[in-house]
Amino acid sequence: MSYLTYTILLALFHQQIASKAVPATAENNGTSVSNSSVSDYFMYFAYGSNLLKERLQLKNPSAVFVTTGSLKDHVIQFGYWKKEFNNTNSWHGGVATIEESKGDVVWGVVWKMDKDNLISLDKQEGVGIGFYSPLDVTINTDEGEVLCRTYQMNNFTVHQTSPPYKQVVCLGAKQNGLPLDYIKKLEAVETNGYSGPSILDDITALKPADKGKSL
Repeated sequence: MSYLTYTILLALFHQQIASKAVPATAENNGTSVSNSSVSDYFMYFAYGSNLLKERLQLKNPSAVFVTTGSLKDHVIQFGYWKKEFNNTNSWHGGVATIEESKGDVVWGVVWKMDKDNLISLDKQEGVGIGFYSPLDVTINTDEGEVLCRTYQMNNFTVHQTSPPYKQVVCLGAKQNGLPLDYIKKLEAVETNGYSGPSILDDITALKPADKGKSL
């Protein structure tokens, strides 16, 4: 049995125990906790900027790559949670979310994370201010289905993303070997042309001194 198969089977075992022991959602210091996060760790499905390991680990250092996977009947979109938006968020443009769309597929990465990082991940996603809401999704992987925590934007309104955000998403997709046709789809996303400071500057692997290194 491969290490990847063992990790996923162990996660599924914990999820089965959790589903019998607790309700689907519980309160933990004001943070919503799903069945996928009841044990000492939880499985997280990333599809946006958190595809890139260096981005995710800025605030969530416990994140460990498990596998890539896909979410059926959903599509990736870029926008914001308010209609009135002048690109003043930390990425200076629209950010990723998922929307239901029959026949479409969203590819991403399944990360294994310590439950101690659940609060930091929720904070990064703006759960407390109503930006995103956490939800459990079933992700299809080469080793089978995995129940994961992910996030969906509230009150979604379409807005063009920024070049820095698009760059991080595309780098993360390449870093983890997502399907080439899906990467091309991400690379074809139009941006608002912003060129200035952003979270991209805080990602060590993308600082000027490291640009020549492969991620």
